[in-house]
Amino acid sequence: MVETIPLRIDIVSDVVCPWCIIGYKQVEKALTMLDQPVEASIWWHPFELNPGMSSEGQDVTEHLAQKYGATPEQSKANRQRIGELGAGLGFEFGRHDNRRIYNTFKAHKMLRRVAEEKGWREQTALKLALFAAYFQNNRDVSNDEVLLDVAESTGLEQEAVVGWLADETLSEEVRSELAHWRENNITGVPAIIIDQRFMIPGAQDAQTFADWIGKILVKRAEAVAEAHAAT
Repeated sequence: MVETIPLRIDIVSDVVCPWCIIGYKQVEKALTMLDQPVEASIWWHPFELNPGMSSEGQDVTEHLAQKYGATPEQSKANRQRIGELGAGLGFEFGRHDNRRIYNTFKAHKMLRRVAEEKGWREQTALKLALFAAYFQNNRDVSNDEVLLDVAESTGLEQEAVVGWLADETLSEEVRSELAHWRENNITGVPAIIIDQRFMIPGAQDAQTFADWIGKILVKRAEAVAEAHAAT
């Protein structure tokens, strides 16, 4: 029987980042392309693309023009490219011309606490539900009622989530982690960290991720062999 290899993958990302869900789907595909079966635990970490965003959000096309100088035509072409990539990976982006960008701090609070209390599977289920709520259903992921609804859809208890959203200690924990990633020179997302040591920036294609993971697993096996030889 071929041994299944455990592997931790950490993803620094934002809920309103389309490249983050694409990056995740590419990693998911990469894990099926390896020579040996891998059992990956995937943990999500906060990054705010727009920490100063107002409560009402901002039209995406207007936001991209203001932040990056993108023309409406460039924004449309980028959305089309993202949509095609997503569809090829099994994630359908909704066609919403009125999409807005929102502040995601509260969503990150939920994701941090569910990871601590429930584990990575439940955290990933919530993250994917938030991606779907925003990109597929055009929902305001800064709104408490929306967040509660999304959380309930993954099996979380409303009373617990209400407490998380109001928890100021949790707010400080999230701010501290946001600062941690900035201090470690992560300025864009997704940032995908394999085996808690090797960071791969951006939504690379599945083959690139598979190649990196394969090399990392070889390095791990060599280090274990050297440690055994030394004893």
